[in-house]
Amino acid sequence: MSPTTNTGNQVRVIDTGAPPARYARGWHCLGLTRDFDDGRPHQISAFGTELVVYRGEDGKVNVLNAFCPHMGGNLAHGTVKGNDIACPFHDWRWRGDGKCASIPYARRVPPLARTKAWPTLEVSGQLFVWNDPQGSKPPAELEIPAIPTYGDPGWTDWVWNSIVVEGSHCREIVDNVVDMAHFFYVHYGMPTYFRNVFEGHTATQIMRSRPRADAAGVSTSTNYSTESQSDASYYGPSYMVDKLWSGGRAGAGEPNIYLINCHYPITPTSFRLQYGVMVEKPTGMDDAAAEEVAAAVAKGVAIGFEQDVQIWQNKSRIDNPLLCEEDGPVYQLRRWYEQFYVDIEDIKPEMVNRFEFEIDTERALQNWQAEVDANLAAGRSAIPAHLQAASA
Repeated sequence: MSPTTNTGNQVRVIDTGAPPARYARGWHCLGLTRDFDDGRPHQISAFGTELVVYRGEDGKVNVLNAFCPHMGGNLAHGTVKGNDIACPFHDWRWRGDGKCASIPYARRVPPLARTKAWPTLEVSGQLFVWNDPQGSKPPAELEIPAIPTYGDPGWTDWVWNSIVVEGSHCREIVDNVVDMAHFFYVHYGMPTYFRNVFEGHTATQIMRSRPRADAAGVSTSTNYSTESQSDASYYGPSYMVDKLWSGGRAGAGEPNIYLINCHYPITPTSFRLQYGVMVEKPTGMDDAAAEEVAAAVAKGVAIGFEQDVQIWQNKSRIDNPLLCEEDGPVYQLRRWYEQFYVDIEDIKPEMVNRFEFEIDTERALQNWQAEVDANLAAGRSAIPAHLQAASA
């Protein structure tokens, strides 16, 4: 007779795994183009190396490896001369395509004088760089979509923020795509509808939610029964466009807020998180007041993101999360995300085939509302004191 297995004393052991050594294939946003328009070279730490970003006199922005192949000079400390970047060490001039254009003191340029040039893309006032460990050119079908209202006089410009996250892999932020529950605890919303769709290189989160009445200051609305709507899609591994309908406009017409949530890896265990907000100017409001509205929206977003960062920096990496059914399709999302970390020929159908999942939020809402009511009755804020002080 075989012994009866007793599972009552078994405990779940976390498998921390290890972050991939390679960096995700795809377009990565380096920031706003306006920040590179000063005629100077800029150094960016990304993909385990150093890059130099500069705009030539022809208006084209270029991204090269930062260190000169001649004697290792830092091109980001050099000078933009015409359409070339000149090394501060010996004035070797490098073109945007990576070829050495000239050496002022030499008769000829060595045939092998070439450095890596990174493909770039400028969309909606943002600069993107293409990374691929296999060295392929970016396919047209993976191009980042434009924000249709960018540059429209009826909309504000970007309010942009950036945070370096140490001790975490980029997967931590991507996991949020399916994490319905964390929107209550971290971003101070009460999701009333939550659905995911993964297909090809896109991962979408469709959510309707109400603001928490015990977290005043996060939402620009004080009508806590009014739903907002969010349709957020990752285009590739690192760039999300979130279309938001706020102020009772859920499900009606076009969004009145665009939120960008993006990042690029610095090392396998650090990345730069960036997020930007652009809002439709309310009718009759002047530009200065509209910019204040955009800043207020960005401030509310920042409170949630700052808490995200604190969690990522202090949590364990976990490859085998223990889930309940309301936690959403974490493993399916990670299979989708894996496509960007394998060679193109190793992409499997389950990484890109269409997958849909909707979470039942009824029980969560009942318990959350009870918690909010208890906080309001006791005069407590759901926002931690240190974040209240920081945002004051």
